[in-house]
Amino acid sequence: MNTQLTIYQIDSFTTIPFQGNPAGVMLVDEHTSAEWMQNVAMEMNLSETAFLIPKENDYRIRFFTPTSEMPLCGHATLASAHLVYMLGLKDKSETVVFQAEKDRLAVRYEDGFLVMTFPKFYFEPIAIPAGMKEILGFEPLALFSCNNNWKMAIAADQATIVNANPDFETLKRMGLGHLGITAKSEDNNYDFVSRAFAPDLGINEDPVTGSIHCALAPYWAQQFGKNQLKARQLSARSGELSLVVLDQNVEIRGQAVTVFKAELYS
Repeated sequence: MNTQLTIYQIDSFTTIPFQGNPAGVMLVDEHTSAEWMQNVAMEMNLSETAFLIPKENDYRIRFFTPTSEMPLCGHATLASAHLVYMLGLKDKSETVVFQAEKDRLAVRYEDGFLVMTFPKFYFEPIAIPAGMKEILGFEPLALFSCNNNWKMAIAADQATIVNANPDFETLKRMGLGHLGITAKSEDNNYDFVSRAFAPDLGINEDPVTGSIHCALAPYWAQQFGKNQLKARQLSARSGELSLVVLDQNVEIRGQAVTVFKAELYS
């Protein structure tokens, strides 16, 4: 590819630059190779870079970490929809549809927010391995297996989430290198809090993770007996999500802000 292209960096689940979760977003054509996309994602060195391939009235979307391709990413989908609306490729009265590897992802604009319709993840209990307190920094109350290789660990309280200090290499060796941890929020503005670790993907801690909330939201909806939830991810950058749990889907509501664009030559 010898074309000059524009790549955007967009912070998701925030309206404040340098908070939330940054994603790279680029419009490419159908002839763009996966190898080239992977190299761009490695160069960007963000948790995710999304590539949008126009297809009739919608887009095919592919997600890359610095080391591998992923089937689904929440914050990069939010960033991608933000860009489509920002560039005027879709009117804000229209729904943006992205076809990911496994899922059809619809995003609409509503009252200043982007609302993503994502699949609802299953969660099923699994045995807690010995030595988890030493490896994770706390002993989970329960451990679940979820879609897309995610595991979900439940903590006793918010302070435990804040103070967790995982041994990332050991998590990887134990098959827990794609792990969300969560607890009930101590802030009345939120229902639950979380952090997300993905050393399997070269991302020790992901700042704000839409996809893990496809499992977190149904879990906490069951605990609280309600389907509308507010969540905060307690990374250093932090971010907040509004969630609605439906029969087969989870609606994830958030905002985004463009930080910069750059011309890419390759």
